[in-house]
Amino acid sequence: MTGWVLATLLLYVLSFAAYLRNLYVENKAIGLTAAASLAAGLALHYFALMERAQLLKAVPYEDLWGSLSLFAWLLGATFLCLELVHRGRAFGPFILPLVIALFSLSHFRDVSPHPAPARGALFALHVTLNILAYSAFSLAFVLSTVYLIQNRLLRARKPGGMLWRFPPMDVLERMCRSSAFVGVLSLAAGIACGFVWADRLHGHYWSGDPKEIVSLLILVLYLTYLWLSRGTAWRGSRAAVLCLCNFAFVLFSYSIVNIYLSRYHRFY
Repeated sequence: MTGWVLATLLLYVLSFAAYLRNLYVENKAIGLTAAASLAAGLALHYFALMERAQLLKAVPYEDLWGSLSLFAWLLGATFLCLELVHRGRAFGPFILPLVIALFSLSHFRDVSPHPAPARGALFALHVTLNILAYSAFSLAFVLSTVYLIQNRLLRARKPGGMLWRFPPMDVLERMCRSSAFVGVLSLAAGIACGFVWADRLHGHYWSGDPKEIVSLLILVLYLTYLWLSRGTAWRGSRAAVLCLCNFAFVLFSYSIVNIYLSRYHRFY
């Protein structure tokens, strides 16, 4: 591991510890330390991505490990925006372990330089938007999980001290929809960029690749979630469970489809 990687990992761990402490004992100074550590970690993470790009002589997400690193960076950045907009600091202990795990896994292997073909800015935008969508869907997954736990504790009349650190359930539900909405917009834009790039490269927009099919399926599933979650029949726990099920397709797309089924895609 390089100095950038070790420093980034240290800041992420410090941020997680501060978020976790703030969840049990709410303190303004600890909360600011958690957010500041995360912001500093994201800044160093960016330089780690650039260092990886220089070693690869290509974009940093050219392989599986690089895409995981970009996934971690966008997930952390998306959560930081969520905290600033919705004051969702209590979700830090749930998000940061994912960021740390993805970042650590992405640097599990040493980088081996291998020049890659130049694919242009449109391809880079396609990949970035798709991984940004995965990050937003990951946030929606975490928020839905917290919603279901909170709902069960309230129904059992066993609210713990930490429960009151989270937003009210109606606000939490809106946050889930907001994250999913950002994911849908990013995925739709990413798919559109991918179709245009494929047409420039192969002369046709659609090839029937499994990744194309699954990506469109994910888009339809989350649009269905956004539509159903606004109705009284599906609002609440049902919508949260649907969001969890949708995320299973995101994981399937990122892992099995990318690595084993797609002819043109590998890690995005």
